[in-house]
Amino acid sequence: MSLTLAQLAERIGAELAGDATIRVSSAATLEDATPGDISFLSNPSYAKLLQTTKAGAVIVGRNIAADHLNLLKAGDPYLAFAKAVIALHGPVTHPQAGIHPRALVEPTATIGEGCILYPGVYVGAGAKIGRDCVLHPNAVIYHDCILGDRVIVHAGASIGHDGFGFATSKGTHHKVLQIGDVVVGDDVEIGANTAIARAALGSTVIASGTKIDALVAIGHGVKVGEHGLLVSQTGIAGSTVIGHHVTFGGQVGVAGHLSIGDNVTVAAQGGIIADVPDKSVLIGSPAMPYTYGRRVYLLFTKLPELLERIQELEQKVAELTGSAQK
Repeated sequence: MSLTLAQLAERIGAELAGDATIRVSSAATLEDATPGDISFLSNPSYAKLLQTTKAGAVIVGRNIAADHLNLLKAGDPYLAFAKAVIALHGPVTHPQAGIHPRALVEPTATIGEGCILYPGVYVGAGAKIGRDCVLHPNAVIYHDCILGDRVIVHAGASIGHDGFGFATSKGTHHKVLQIGDVVVGDDVEIGANTAIARAALGSTVIASGTKIDALVAIGHGVKVGEHGLLVSQTGIAGSTVIGHHVTFGGQVGVAGHLSIGDNVTVAAQGGIIADVPDKSVLIGSPAMPYTYGRRVYLLFTKLPELLERIQELEQKVAELTGSAQK
């Protein structure tokens, strides 16, 4: 769809600074955009690209100025860009509707209206899928698991497989039967090849609005609060309870049986081994408060120089001590 900047600004709730008659029909990065494209700037690291971009207009924050460009100024430029993409390209469309003949749904499972199931999908006995869900190829929903409305499950994801539970006795690992389930709330997105284990007892819970990237592993009995963001390769061990609006960067690891508060942010590769209070910002492994962690890592990168200084001081102390003894 082709829109004037005036029309696009109205649709995305932005303030136009520039030529209202310019038309755009697609979206592109600042580097690749042409005069017929809309682009955006939300990360200050890319601000220098405003000098060279050929975009017909750029969506920016309200404090950004660039007299040589047409700007659409918004309080949240990334959200405004998301709306612009939909305005220009339309909502996501699927090449099929309903349940593909090569998807397998057990007779006792229930599927809500408006769902799309791609080839290779398996929905187990007694499972319940809400309305307007999309299950991409080879997604597996095990028996008795529950998905809310508008859930997206990407290719290869597994929901409801057995949790990793074994009782070890005299050197032998005995499987503990996992008789719980997985309950997924509304508007959850689950990335490709993500694995969410069923609880041994009760439910593993992914609350409404949470977005999970690819290759995330969530153990049995975990509870993830509303509107969480779990980035790729995050691993959460069993029975951990996580609050709402939590953000875990890539490769974050969380030990089991912990309590993570609300509005917690953990930087990539953070390792959580203890309970975390609300609104914490953590970095490192083991995870530590961000400001303290920055000091730790600054010193860590200087360890060779610090060791040399300590050795020099030790040598001087030894020389002084020897001189005093004489």
